[in-house]
Amino acid sequence: MKTMNCRQLGGACDEEFHADTFEEMAELSQKHGMEMHQKQDAPHLEAMNKMRELMQEPEKMQQWFESKKAEFDALPEN
Repeated sequence: MKTMNCRQLGGACDEEFHADTFEEMAELSQKHGMEMHQKQDAPHLEAMNKMRELMQEPEKMQQWFESKKAEFDALPEN
């Protein structure tokens, strides 16, 4: 099990997520993002807009994804 926070995953806060795989980590982050979107949390909405912009350029999005996966892989187990 490894730990990353919302900010490390492109978000806007320090809420921590715990997962065994990067895919699980991404799912937890996405769920949190949806909750923050429903609450209309301004910092998270701004972070989501930045991610949407990044998604417009598939190559940059792939690089971002690979860098976050590498960051996850390098983390120590909890």
